[in-house]
Amino acid sequence: MLAVTDLEIRVGARLLMEDVAFRVSPGDKIGLVGRNGAGKTTLTKTLAGETLPTGGRIDRSGEIGYLPQDPRSGDPEMLARTRILDARGLGTLVLGMREASEQMGSDDPAVAEKAMKRYGTLTDRFTALGGYAAEAEAASIASNLNLPDRILDQPLKTLSGGQRRRIELARILFSDAETMILDEPTNHLDADSVVWLREFLKNYRGGVIVISHDVELVGEVVNRVFYLDANRSVIDIYNMGWKHYLRQRAADEERRKKERANAEKKADALRLQAAKFGAKASKAAAAHQMVARADKLLAGLEEVRAVDRVAKLRFPTPAACGRTPLQASDLSKSYGSLEIFTAVDLAIDRGSKVVIIGLNGAGKTTLLRILAGVDQPDTGQLEPGHGLRIGYFAQEHETIDVKRTVLENMVSSSPALTETEARKVLGSFLFTGDDVHKPAGVLSGGEKTRLALAMIVVSGANVLLLDEPTNNLDPASREEILDALAHFEGAVVLVSHDPGAVEALNPERVLILPDGVEDHWSAEYQELIELA
Repeated sequence: MLAVTDLEIRVGARLLMEDVAFRVSPGDKIGLVGRNGAGKTTLTKTLAGETLPTGGRIDRSGEIGYLPQDPRSGDPEMLARTRILDARGLGTLVLGMREASEQMGSDDPAVAEKAMKRYGTLTDRFTALGGYAAEAEAASIASNLNLPDRILDQPLKTLSGGQRRRIELARILFSDAETMILDEPTNHLDADSVVWLREFLKNYRGGVIVISHDVELVGEVVNRVFYLDANRSVIDIYNMGWKHYLRQRAADEERRKKERANAEKKADALRLQAAKFGAKASKAAAAHQMVARADKLLAGLEEVRAVDRVAKLRFPTPAACGRTPLQASDLSKSYGSLEIFTAVDLAIDRGSKVVIIGLNGAGKTTLLRILAGVDQPDTGQLEPGHGLRIGYFAQEHETIDVKRTVLENMVSSSPALTETEARKVLGSFLFTGDDVHKPAGVLSGGEKTRLALAMIVVSGANVLLLDEPTNNLDPASREEILDALAHFEGAVVLVSHDPGAVEALNPERVLILPDGVEDHWSAEYQELIELA
């Protein structure tokens, strides 16, 4: 299905991995793990054929279904339902049948007759492909991913990033792909959908490679683990489940450390003895042999995995502002005939903490975009207060200009920032050396999250609008961000499916969409976060 031989991948001058070899067979459920920026997303793009490796060979047999972190596939004018069904070549047939059916009622006999013939031909093809059963299967997958008919009947261009991502996931799960490569498939899924996806993947007969920071998903689904070690530029392969992998990895590290410590002790003793012998001409040859033996002892060792670095995130003291830096009144938003929310009132006081909750599609992201000034409401208005300075984190990273470099994005977020100052902040977010000159478009989801947060840090914002800020982050980076969030002195409006993020924020108020009801925060709402 998928065979990799002597694979080498570089990004510019940086070596991500070399001498990588593995096979993915039916029934393999592979968890691809490693820290943000290690190269996981780059590897999956290469395996899917979207980018070329620097060296080595990838043999693919059968269809591959690839879910990137930021899917932008498909004709924007295409209906979501058609996009899913076309994974088996059915969507366009359904549209043709519908169009022919309408033309069959034409007053022009010639048009009606031609439409009847076309309808019959399309119906025969649809039936031969098992269309009716397949439609029911696609509908079931969409329903389990919380994609109701009102979303399926909309053009892709009208959908949010999260909805587009669920459409692409549904398309891949519905396809006949023999190998699925899924990069953070649980992003934008509610709790019920995540549980359903775990069961789907467990029962899937093909091969799966999944990148996920959902510990329960990898714990229940994965039967092989590939650890991408950026420090050693290798992939460690563990042919076992997640829990056994964690124990084995710890044991391997302990073994490496002991072997290296013993070898270094022996090598030091040999070098010390060689130094003593080297002073005597008669023993120079023996001294030379001892040094060679010491070098050989160390050369044959496996490298000890270096401690992974973690982005050090701290929001600075927010810029001074008035008592109520941002106020919104009577906001409403619709897309065509679809009403998202109406009559939303919200006052963001200095230092206040507010969480917005609601089911997928309730308008949480839309409301944040309006508060950030990215989108305009249909009715109502925003009233910026004295000294307002907004820091907006978009879940699809729209605040990042993908055509600019990492450094250029940083400088643009704070014009008074010097290049030296920007590099210093970027370094604390793990962008060092030539990394700052990389185009933002090639960054992984986790790297884009770190860059977007770094841009907020230098902005001096006193009101943070955060839309799923913990998506795509490894556990260590997530904890760092949650700690920074807990200590931020300014105001925060948060949208998140992550209960830990809401707990760290410790909100005072909650806004419930689509009804726009505001209430004091309580533990009961924490349970809703886990369900939303």
